[in-house]
Amino acid sequence: MPDTPNLLVIHTDEQSCWTLSAYNGTLVETPHIDSLANEGAILTNFMVNVAVCTPSRGVFLTGRYEHVHGAYRNNIPLNRDEITFAQALKDRGYDTGYAGKWHLDGPPRPGWVHPERTMGFDDAQYMFNRGHWKKIEDVDMGDVQPTVFSYKTMGDEKTYPTDWLTEKTNEFLTRDRENPFCFMLSIPDPHPPFPVRAPYDTMYNPADMPLPDTRNEENQPSWVPKKQAPNDDILRKHTAHYCGMVKLIDDCVGKMLNALREKGILDNTIVVFTSDHGEYLGEHGLMGKNQLYETAYRVPMLIRWPEKIPAGTRIDRLVGSVDFMPTILTLMGFEPCGREHGRDASALLRGEKTEWNDICYIHHDPNRAGVFTSNYELAYVKDHDPILFDRQNDPDQVNNLFDAPEHREMIAAMTADLAAHHASVNSPSAEWLGKA
Repeated sequence: MPDTPNLLVIHTDEQSCWTLSAYNGTLVETPHIDSLANEGAILTNFMVNVAVCTPSRGVFLTGRYEHVHGAYRNNIPLNRDEITFAQALKDRGYDTGYAGKWHLDGPPRPGWVHPERTMGFDDAQYMFNRGHWKKIEDVDMGDVQPTVFSYKTMGDEKTYPTDWLTEKTNEFLTRDRENPFCFMLSIPDPHPPFPVRAPYDTMYNPADMPLPDTRNEENQPSWVPKKQAPNDDILRKHTAHYCGMVKLIDDCVGKMLNALREKGILDNTIVVFTSDHGEYLGEHGLMGKNQLYETAYRVPMLIRWPEKIPAGTRIDRLVGSVDFMPTILTLMGFEPCGREHGRDASALLRGEKTEWNDICYIHHDPNRAGVFTSNYELAYVKDHDPILFDRQNDPDQVNNLFDAPEHREMIAAMTADLAAHHASVNSPSAEWLGKA
């Protein structure tokens, strides 16, 4: 299969778009990740369909919503009959592999995943189920699993997980082989805990870190929990360390691109960079994700493949994580599995004119559902306040327009479409949405 492309997916954990200069971020310079946009495509409106680790990863890997793939909340395993894009490519002769956080095999922590449970990723020696340690070491004793240390123990350039996993990835990428490969690297940063190894721990001065204007917001929807964000000094320190984690990720992306380049296979390797959800870091008084504000849903998506994707391609259309599997398989010249809920966006990546509906549905949990369009976010929480935000004119999402009389007709149409969508996929939210 000499003309068949390789696939490298670099997947981070809890990384917001503002962290990348390609997305007009100003705090961290990310030249290596930016190069994927300069030499390939950047999707400026790429949304995850659910902003929680486990279900989001399941949607990305299978192209199916979480109530169907089975991992509908954290620490629940993916259904064993699901077909991941790795399995689809393995069936077509690919060598497959995975390193890093998996979070789709139930509660084990770390849970070094058994080979028979890797869902199509054959070389998965360094796949662990969950955890965000700061130091991992190999144990040179045959099949003994690597050692993870207390979260308070900091690694170095060899043992910090981002570095350690990058080394394992490069070992896989540079092997001599006859078949094309599909490899997914799941970096557990920049997810908390926030400390990062030296020298990245001091690269960004907490005093220089801006704070969200909405951190002390009042009059929020009834479903918003009480303020989670720490005081301003601690929040600035967290933000500085978060930026340090992102800078290290970018440096490691550079190492992977160099490894592919030196091997002579960079241009025949599709390189994807994305994340499972964003991080609020004090926005609306919140930390983490798991709420309905856009920052948790809109994530980076950059794809480089000179063979099919023109350099400098910018896609402003709304594309969801549920669309990734059918898109990547079609882009590579293969038929999707036929079970996916997602759509094929490969024509957008190739720069071709195509009909496309700018819409992405939120499947957060059985009691929360919503929809993003180009201009608005509409979302419902069962027995709580609904929201309507103007994405163009209110990017900080502080003005809830749901009760504005001038939007009643539009809200009715969007709600009917949302309810019809959930009914069409037999979502648990369909019943109560039909009464919204």
